[in-house]
Amino acid sequence: MLFFRSEEDAREWKGARNVQTGEILSLEQLWDLSQRWYGNRLDKDFHGRSLDQVQEIFRAVGLTSNFWYV
Repeated sequence: MLFFRSEEDAREWKGARNVQTGEILSLEQLWDLSQRWYGNRLDKDFHGRSLDQVQEIFRAVGLTSNFWYV
């Protein structure tokens, strides 16, 4: 995971190195995802997630590209 000040900075970094990137998330999306993903991990009745539950978390934070579903 790499952090950049803007999407433009991320694209410039990618272009200068000729590398393929994954997805670019805002800090708000990253925070929302982390809260949804890890928020209940320590609950004694937590037993993992189904594929449908994972996809719902992704959709809820706006991660809808093929990157998240392939």
